Amino acid sequence: MESEELKERLIDKKTGIEYIKKGDYYFPNLVDSASVKANELGKYGKLRLKYLLEHKKAEYTCFWLDNKLRSHLLEIDKTANERFNLLMKQFTEQENITEELKATNQMEWVCRMNNIKNRVEEIIFNELIYV
Repeated sequence: MESEELKERLIDKKTGIEYIKKGDYYFPNLVDSASVKANELGKYGKLRLKYLLEHKKAEYTCFWLDNKLRSHLLEIDKTANERFNLLMKQFTEQENITEELKATNQMEWVCRMNNIKNRVEEIIFNELIYV
């Protein structure tokens, strides 16, 4: 049984491409093992994917062909989320935005937090997503 399975699948040692036998012919296995499920990526991973597809098609193709697209997008998403949380914490401490302000003046707190969130996202976009 193993020899039959080996005959059905071949791997080219030079290129590393796997071939599957269909009838009398071998076809390259072009199943996208690097594909990412929609629910697997967060906001920043999806933004990076969109940017690669629209503006960096060669880079997208290289990631896809090397089976590194999925890991790249997941790494960008994870790094961006960690950076977002760190910067939000740093900016709120730096500008002395506390729970006391939230309790006493909610509109001021919301305004200042939105301001910080927009600045943090701009930093993330410039450093991680749109490069």
